[in-house]
Amino acid sequence: MVCPGESCIRVSGNLLYLDIKALPGSSQSQILNLSAGRLRVKIAAAPEDGKANVELCTFLAKVLGCPRKAVSLCSGEKSRLKTLMLPLSVKEKLEALIHHPTEGSE
Repeated sequence: MVCPGESCIRVSGNLLYLDIKALPGSSQSQILNLSAGRLRVKIAAAPEDGKANVELCTFLAKVLGCPRKAVSLCSGEKSRLKTLMLPLSVKEKLEALIHHPTEGSE
């Protein structure tokens, strides 16, 4: 898989499943690092009324260069541990962001 010693990405058909740990309420959205098989992502939105989930999907779509509608939440709507579904076409860009997380910062 992508993450040495850890698996944060799964491929199924033409889709990627990305396991993340969201850190809502941050001053800016930013990709941090890998921890316990999940990509840690700071979210610049409060965890209320789904605002952090929308910001998470919007932020990842922007840094991965894909349409917002191509990034969706599969599980973890009310949890910090989430799984997102992304198009397979962003795999290389996602791998680069995982290995060099500061490049995915706003």
